[in-house]
Amino acid sequence: MSLRAILPILVLVVFPMAQAQLSKEDADREKRLQEKAAAATADTSKKYGWHHGMVAGLNLTQVSFKDWAQGGENALSYTVFVNGASVLDCETINWSNSYKLSFGQTRLGSQGLRKTDDEIYYEALLIYKFGTTVNPYVSATFRTQFAEGFTYDNNGTATGVSKFFDPAYFTQSAGVAWKPVPEVTTRIGAAVREIFTSQFTHYASDPLPAAPQKSRVEGGIESVTEVAWSFADNLTFSSRLELFAPLKSMDRVYARCENLITAKVNKYVSANFGVQFLHDLNASPRTQIKQVLAMGVSYSIL
Repeated sequence: MSLRAILPILVLVVFPMAQAQLSKEDADREKRLQEKAAAATADTSKKYGWHHGMVAGLNLTQVSFKDWAQGGENALSYTVFVNGASVLDCETINWSNSYKLSFGQTRLGSQGLRKTDDEIYYEALLIYKFGTTVNPYVSATFRTQFAEGFTYDNNGTATGVSKFFDPAYFTQSAGVAWKPVPEVTTRIGAAVREIFTSQFTHYASDPLPAAPQKSRVEGGIESVTEVAWSFADNLTFSSRLELFAPLKSMDRVYARCENLITAKVNKYVSANFGVQFLHDLNASPRTQIKQVLAMGVSYSIL
């Protein structure tokens, strides 16, 4: 049989087989695309809802001497803390509730225990998503402390300067939030700030008061900028800058800046270096600075 006679037969047999093979490949490809799209949709839906996180930790420093010829003082210092957040993330809103509880004391030589850290902090932040990097928000914050605070003179005499809910700070604000990159969030808005005291009225009193004031309410402009940056596998940097400018006295700006570098040694052990700046003319005419270098254990409860 000649090639010319066989060629039509080959076309009739091979072409349908090739077409069937291509159709099967197209079907398989379409199936894989559908499965990938379904998985992506499922992953997206899992992101919405409540997300909770809580970390508790203990930082401890202890030094003890016995018959030490070069001299020295026994020292014991500890700080316990709980940091957490509960976030409800939906398609149109993001509602975050963050809190921080910390308390620390130190004992040096024969001196009694003295407070080194004490904070109760809570913030609720609701952001309405427009689908852009700029979104409206409302927020409320609360800050106070657990125990009495003292200052000490050269003779070790203690003078009380604060206690629980004295002072206590409340701030409510509404404005716009901007997230230019995933690591940075900043917001600015109109705010109302309230200060409550009972015994230590200088925290709430007007700069030129006729009489001490136990409470103070003032409107102004608030700005909050937060940075959360992981610049290595085990190194993170976090920063928060709060500014509040009262409308009646824009030159008396309240500023609070907290910076923390955390180095994870392993799952439970970490080293922390923090610097905090506080500028509050009602509390002190000078900018206050607090620096902490600590190593301790932490555990993720949630």
